[in-house]
Amino acid sequence: KIKLVNVNNSEIDETAFGILISYPSSSGQVRNIKDYVAKCKHNGLVVITATDLLALTLIQEPGSFGVDIAIGSAQRFGVPLGFGGPHAGFIAVTEDLSRSLPGRLIGVSVDSTGRAAYRLALQTREQHIRRGKATSNICTAQVLLAVISASYAAYHGPLRLQAIATRIHKQAKSVAIMASNAGFDVKHEKFFDTVCISVGNPDQVIEDFLKNDLNIRKISDSEVSISLDETTNTDVMQRIANSLNTNLILEDVDAADIQTRSSKFLTHIHFNKYHNETAMLRWLRSLSDKDIALDRSMIPLGSCTMKLNAAAEMEPVTWPNLAGVHPFAPTTQSQGWKMIINQLQDWLCEITGYDAISLQPNAGSQGEFAGLLAIRGYHLERGEGHRNVCLIPSSAHGTNAASAVMAGMVVEVVECTDNGDVDLNDLKNKIAANKESLAGVMVTYPSTHGVFEEEISQLCELIHNAGGQVYVDGANLNALVAVAKPGKFGADVSHLNLHKTFCIPHGGGGPGVGPVAVKKHLEKFLPTHPLNMECGPTDQIVGPVSGAPYGSAGILPISWMYIKMMGANGLFDATATAILSANYIAKKLDKHFPILYKGKNGTIAHECILEIREITKTTGVTVDDIAKRLMDYGFHAPTMSFPVAGTLMIEPTESEDLTEIDRFIAAMLSIRREISEIEKGNITVEESALRHSPHTAEDIAGEWDRKYSRQEAVFPVSSLRNH
Repeated sequence: KIKLVNVNNSEIDETAFGILISYPSSSGQVRNIKDYVAKCKHNGLVVITATDLLALTLIQEPGSFGVDIAIGSAQRFGVPLGFGGPHAGFIAVTEDLSRSLPGRLIGVSVDSTGRAAYRLALQTREQHIRRGKATSNICTAQVLLAVISASYAAYHGPLRLQAIATRIHKQAKSVAIMASNAGFDVKHEKFFDTVCISVGNPDQVIEDFLKNDLNIRKISDSEVSISLDETTNTDVMQRIANSLNTNLILEDVDAADIQTRSSKFLTHIHFNKYHNETAMLRWLRSLSDKDIALDRSMIPLGSCTMKLNAAAEMEPVTWPNLAGVHPFAPTTQSQGWKMIINQLQDWLCEITGYDAISLQPNAGSQGEFAGLLAIRGYHLERGEGHRNVCLIPSSAHGTNAASAVMAGMVVEVVECTDNGDVDLNDLKNKIAANKESLAGVMVTYPSTHGVFEEEISQLCELIHNAGGQVYVDGANLNALVAVAKPGKFGADVSHLNLHKTFCIPHGGGGPGVGPVAVKKHLEKFLPTHPLNMECGPTDQIVGPVSGAPYGSAGILPISWMYIKMMGANGLFDATATAILSANYIAKKLDKHFPILYKGKNGTIAHECILEIREITKTTGVTVDDIAKRLMDYGFHAPTMSFPVAGTLMIEPTESEDLTEIDRFIAAMLSIRREISEIEKGNITVEESALRHSPHTAEDIAGEWDRKYSRQEAVFPVSSLRNH
């Protein structure tokens, strides 16, 4: 339950568990909330502030006066508007709340030689381990955008960020003076970058600004606000003056009225070192040299679809006429965006066999959540709100279970057979046990085990006959496009991963787009948005799942370009090639690393799982050893211990040519020969190159006391001399 309270009147609801305060406020006010926060804390409330990173270079930081959680967007740190996204949201908490944080956390540890090393930390909070008991369903996040914003902060450093903020604030104060001179009342005494003014006819004022090519916000029938940023220059200020029908004010006004921050920030060396383009370029290059990315070699991560992001697809993302559009700009200013969005929606519906789709979800996890809300809404409208049990196979990604719990459902796990398929007998038993409360099933197709389950339509029929809905997870759609349509073989709803199947880059974890597609009877339950009635169904039954009406719209042109250039025949060829490449690898490796799951004809879908557990049992060589050793061969690790512990999952995608695939196969076969040396007793696992990998330049240059040569360490196959 949500209740609005007036912070300015120190209003508080003592029955509440928490409070969310905007700081600065939505209308721009910078207020002293220190005493109010203390009052909330005294009454046992968790205090959250939605805040602005640039404003916080001047105003007092929330953590210093007792705020528990700070949230916001890092978009204004160097990221384009992009018609609403993508951009990196942030959540910062006090130490005692750290284990409740959603998403990935990176911690500093040490490697085998005692050197500092980064690794994932506190993973037991997350959905890939905790499944339905996780702190969130977050999987894909906004890593690329976080890197952009962090680089922006590093380039400017704390002093230049403060200078930028001060300049913006002075301009805002000048706008306030101009508004007062024009006869308008300025609502707030203290503000950062947004000036709220009282007007008699806001629509007329907005029209006056439009005549000068400026958009401003209508807050109410008597108020508008004008927001400034670091791109505001003298020309913009003159047009603001013209819109207000007053003289331009560019005085060096005092900006100390809100400068209440005394603590230092961004004190790490990286935020105080790279303040020219040459230094920044070299730093970013040094960071990229630490990564194994697609510009270097194949990334064989199973279930991740790390495919080519073609330069031609990426180019439109940088165009100002797309990147510079505000998500709430007048519709007359976003007709090109609407064309791209409408065409992409139509194409995706045709590809998947569904009737309607929403592009609002920012990731597959959000798409899952939106799809499950649609199922929940469908049952509620039919007077069957008691249907809240979601059946999920044991092979499913942990995000499925976490999303179901977030949507208010109870998860029942369905077992899988020895060949990896959903156990239909167990499914029937679970349906019978939950017949009256069954909401539906979440199933991935092809399965997370890398096979096409022949009984998928029968599974859908069993669920429908019991009154449930079928959610087909679109994570593996790269094996279905132009071959089969989920909406035609029995599914009611799916999410798609545009960052996998449709070429949006997602290295490191994002950005993603997870559209949710539905059959006609679920269309009215798609996400909507209170500030854009066109982005979803008119019924407004389900609210937004993202802040912007069309989510991360800024990267939709990538998928639009991909589909437009490929066409139907090209999409079919891509799917066929992805399946062929996976089967080629499976065939070549099967005798050396048995393929764990196969279809009836001995084939797989678009990925395969290598059985490593027997090797581990007899030699001590683990999936970790193989993954680390692959770095010496120039490859990123495959997916480790998912969906089966002690195994490796490989997905080549259609993007890799035969030469690269053969190079990967050669690396795996060479590693198998190294394992054989351990099996023969010629070397122990502790002495082997597998256990000591990866071999760094520092290792090779130092004293060498290993049982194998330096050449065997870094050039285990001859091709590496030229790679």
